[in-house]
Amino acid sequence: MTDPISVYSLPGTCFFDLVPAAGGEPYRIFLSIPAEKPPAEGWPLLVMTDGNATFPFAVASLVTQAPYPTGTNVGWGVIAAIGYPTDEPYDALRRSWDLGPPPVKSYPPFVEGGPPVVIGGTGKLVDFIENALIPRIAEMVALDPLRRSLFGHSFGGLFTLYALFERPDLFANWIAASPTIYWENSEILNNEARRQPVPGNAAFLHLSAGEYEGDELAPFKYRNEDAAIRLEKRKTERTLLLAQEMAGRLNGTADGLRAEFELYAGQTHMSVLAAAVNRAVSIAFAAGGSTDR
Repeated sequence: MTDPISVYSLPGTCFFDLVPAAGGEPYRIFLSIPAEKPPAEGWPLLVMTDGNATFPFAVASLVTQAPYPTGTNVGWGVIAAIGYPTDEPYDALRRSWDLGPPPVKSYPPFVEGGPPVVIGGTGKLVDFIENALIPRIAEMVALDPLRRSLFGHSFGGLFTLYALFERPDLFANWIAASPTIYWENSEILNNEARRQPVPGNAAFLHLSAGEYEGDELAPFKYRNEDAAIRLEKRKTERTLLLAQEMAGRLNGTADGLRAEFELYAGQTHMSVLAAAVNRAVSIAFAAGGSTDR
């Protein structure tokens, strides 16, 4: 007889559900707090979207690097990943609303007979992060208000850009991986054009994409029957090019914003997640506070 199989959990982590002050469905907050005593200024904080999917990558990256800062340039910090009360990696309907910028629009259901897909709730999620999430975590552990970072991938990357343009002093580091800048005819570029820089803010924006988010598919995808359709879709989305161009426009602007673009070799839109989260950890928890790698 074999021993019973036990459920595995990530050591040193927890989760709790948090309802926005205005009401509505709760968010599931996945949290990792270092066991060590916080520094005098408090811990740096990394906030992540799509928490069900991104949190395990981030914790694994942090706990394998932070014990060796001289070799990794990564120190300890707090990870707070915003997810949903589900065992699935994504909640497609809720993330569409939370991460899709205004204006409010409705799209056909993901599946026949399902509810319509609605976007436009990004402002409410930014409010939740500023007015509910960060204060709640600050009650639990000392945080450094000058070392807060926000990470998002895909639609989460678009949300990160929206938050940067609308609330530029909320975070010091903004990490947008494979952002869907093309969404709704690149509506986010209007937010960029309207942004009000904060003098002396000197924030850092890290944009990135996988090698196969440009004009070429990953080699294995050419074997698929829909290869031609996928290739045309990639050329329409221009994820790599649009992120690269945005970094070039925003780097060194009058308010001191630094922006850079990073290409992840050999990665597709989904396989890039692990590399992008690892980079987010290295930025958010850089030893000595420097994002220089």
